[in-house]
Amino acid sequence: MESGEGDQGGLLCILKDAEGIALGNHMFLPQTVTPQQLQHIVNQLLNNHEKLPYSFYISDMELVGPLSHYLESNKVSVEKALIIVYQPQAIFRVRPIYRCSSTITGHQDAVVSVAFSPDGQQLASGSGDTTVRLWDLNTQTPLYICKGHTSHVLCVSWSPDGKHLVSGGKSGEILSWDPLTGKQLGSTLKGHKSWVNAIAWEPVHITAPCRRFVSVSKDGVARIWDIVLRKPLISLSGHTDSVTCVKWSGDGVIYTGSVDRTIKVWETSEGKLIRELKGHGHRINSISLSTDFILHTGAFDHTGKQYSSVEEMKKVALERYNKMKGNKPELLVSGSDDRTMFLWEPFVSKQPKTRITGHQQVINQVCFSPDGQWIATASYDKSVKIWNGITGNFVATLRGHVGKVYQISWSADSRFLLSCSADTTLKVWDLRTRKLKQDLPGHADEVYAIDWSSVGEKVASGGKDKTLKLWMG
Repeated sequence: MESGEGDQGGLLCILKDAEGIALGNHMFLPQTVTPQQLQHIVNQLLNNHEKLPYSFYISDMELVGPLSHYLESNKVSVEKALIIVYQPQAIFRVRPIYRCSSTITGHQDAVVSVAFSPDGQQLASGSGDTTVRLWDLNTQTPLYICKGHTSHVLCVSWSPDGKHLVSGGKSGEILSWDPLTGKQLGSTLKGHKSWVNAIAWEPVHITAPCRRFVSVSKDGVARIWDIVLRKPLISLSGHTDSVTCVKWSGDGVIYTGSVDRTIKVWETSEGKLIRELKGHGHRINSISLSTDFILHTGAFDHTGKQYSSVEEMKKVALERYNKMKGNKPELLVSGSDDRTMFLWEPFVSKQPKTRITGHQQVINQVCFSPDGQWIATASYDKSVKIWNGITGNFVATLRGHVGKVYQISWSADSRFLLSCSADTTLKVWDLRTRKLKQDLPGHADEVYAIDWSSVGEKVASGGKDKTLKLWMG
């Protein structure tokens, strides 16, 4: 038997969380039941004193109206219970970005990286002109020009406590800057023999104030540095080719992805190799952890609260991390030139949880949503795709770009996704409708780098036209 249009009786349903764990027993629900009524049921069954917002999904499609609307357009068997998945939503809402508030010139070459500070109050950019620049977000004008690199600046990275900014260059050097003055702190950190591809900081819930960060290079080596001692602590050697990407996990281990097609897992006290994750058939371009957003923002959230003591900051960061992670292991997703992704549970198994296919070209970036429920991927096939962050199942293809998609960035509430492309545009996508929310032309050439502030108010973009643009909701 199948339920469809014209059959307005009840339906046997079971509520499950994103991990597949049932909430209560099977229940008979009328087809008129709405997401608001389901929200009331979930809050009751979970004994939530404070009523929390939830969204509901059937086969990864969000229920946005009465159950009958879903049944009218989808054939559903009534022989077995209909699984309705509930997911907690962010209590706050981010407005979609829709206008360019300023275009700031200053860089003399392409802007290749942009990054907001964890509290969303500062912005840094790195360029082929050898400078790092800090921008005043209130006046939307240049604040400091940070000179010291001898070649292209390839990456900029803020410590999760917001106290340090470090940058990596094409000639292998790493510089650290005081975000309040724009001055270089100490001497240049040297050790890498080729360009620095990426930098990641030890999470603030593990160590506060932040001291250690890891850099990865085309020379095949990852290095752990101490920003206070201003020296390398440990060299992580083992990759046989360029190391392209790195994450320092909330569990305290480091993940490195490489052109040698492997992901290596390192412990950080002595730099021992713990595990190797194999499966990709070509170079790995990008990795993302399900906890990425929390690890990047530490104790800072949409409220804008600042902290007077490092102890309080560490405590709040740990609470946020534990709440987001729950009692499940961190997940890792990897994207490759082989056009596939792998979803891993590295602490559970060295075998991938699932192999994900669908893109027709190189995958340039993979990115978990802030709530860990979704994975977004950017590809040279001109598309952005959305996947279920727990199962890896395909959810949607977002089409609209007419050039390679270089980068993606999520809104802090996981409701919107931003992408930038060789086609000179940024695009905002609505996760609920899975459609284009806003087209943002304005750059005169390819857009290489974007970031969406963790506070949610601003987007920054930079690219080949040497300009930095700020966008607002």
